[in-house]
Amino acid sequence: MDSHGQYEQQVVWAVVGTDIGPLMLAATREGLVSVVFHATQKVREAMLDRLASRLGTEPVEAPDSPLLAEAIRQMEQYFEGARRDFELPLDWSLISGFNRQVLRELASGVPYGTVVGYGDLAGRAGQPGAAQAVGVAMGANPLPVVVPCHRVVESDGGIGGFGGGLETKRKLLALEGVLPEPLF
Repeated sequence: MDSHGQYEQQVVWAVVGTDIGPLMLAATREGLVSVVFHATQKVREAMLDRLASRLGTEPVEAPDSPLLAEAIRQMEQYFEGARRDFELPLDWSLISGFNRQVLRELASGVPYGTVVGYGDLAGRAGQPGAAQAVGVAMGANPLPVVVPCHRVVESDGGIGGFGGGLETKRKLLALEGVLPEPLF
């Protein structure tokens, strides 16, 4: 506790190896706060600076932290094909407004093995016609994989964009059975 009797913010992080490359997971006492693709040294440093700035404390590397244990376990199960739904507390403090509303709808309303169009998701979030804004929200998603922005596609059948790269999106959709496994 700090001098005012308040709990100080704590942010812990770890890198998990997956079939789509290293993922950096970060958590607070509230829950998982960030998932970052392609967690190279440079990417990690940039995210650690961003987390420190946004959350007001220096993140600490702590792969054995109880705050991360369940997230790491569930992430491993997901990539092994043994988990379809993440059941984790989430810290939504890195996102707000319409973006948070859309991501919450995505997390609760688009199950494993299915996809939704940008425009359809906008309608579900109460903003029909806001397909482009949904695209922006997907790009701002601080919790990819867990909040499955890879399941959002173009209404004409195109795969759409993806912050983790299109190859990563294809691999995630293949894992969930939406796309065939890549041949190589």
